[in-house]
Amino acid sequence: MRLTWQVTTPVTSLKRFLTQQGISHRVFSDLKQHGTIFVNEQVVTPAVTLQVGDAVAVELPAEVADPAVATSTTPLTVLFENRDWLVVDKPAGLNVVPGPANRTDTLVNRIKGHWAEIQAENQVPHILTRLDRFTSGVVWVARHRLANSLASQLQAHHQVDKRYLAVVSGQLTQDHDVIDEPLASDPTGYNQMVSPAGKPARTEYWVRARFDQATVVEVQLHTGRTHQIRAHFAYLDHPLVGDDLYGGPQLGGMTRQALHAHTLAFMDPFTQEQRTFESTVPADWQQLIAQLRSE
Repeated sequence: MRLTWQVTTPVTSLKRFLTQQGISHRVFSDLKQHGTIFVNEQVVTPAVTLQVGDAVAVELPAEVADPAVATSTTPLTVLFENRDWLVVDKPAGLNVVPGPANRTDTLVNRIKGHWAEIQAENQVPHILTRLDRFTSGVVWVARHRLANSLASQLQAHHQVDKRYLAVVSGQLTQDHDVIDEPLASDPTGYNQMVSPAGKPARTEYWVRARFDQATVVEVQLHTGRTHQIRAHFAYLDHPLVGDDLYGGPQLGGMTRQALHAHTLAFMDPFTQEQRTFESTVPADWQQLIAQLRSE
């Protein structure tokens, strides 16, 4: 695939210019080894000096599917797909990447099958927003290494708005708050815990509904730590409904953590369009809310 930019400000090197466009050091290394660089339609070396007004283009070879990854023909629920991005609606219970428990029918396996069917140019999925197995909702995937690099820049600069819906046990007293507590792995288990030795973690929430036994919240992540939402609400003594790992009660037939990746929004660095995607809450979530309302 080919990407093109116009040089509008004085720069001293190709690497510096591409870094300004969001191209990572790793992608630049791939480009030097396997790609082709054009300046004003002429093939050049990475040592080229750029001038204002130059047209810079780069091409990288297609990313071939990994033969070690199994292909699944189970259909995907695709919310959006173009040359650069794939956005899917992941059901609860589906692992995102292959692992010891499941190597043949994870989200990655299904994406491989989907791209093989449509004969996509690039067939290596770059998962950008990974969800726990039992969390449902929006997953964002880059369709090539350049998209992955630019998306990583957006995430590093906190320019991706990820919103979740969660049902937490009990009643939260604040309508809006920020949980700003560092998280670290619990040395005695598989969970995360608030610890001064942990990494910074910020979770902002707004109460959307209150019931006798639970509270529905909209959550915005300002950092992306493992189990961040689950661990932070457990720290407040309001673990998510159905979350066995963090001591959440089972209510309304919910047998997994009541957590749903509801919306994702970002400014597309390729087209400068604002993109927003939304996933409707699944059936078990709707059943839970109906049960809570009736009590």
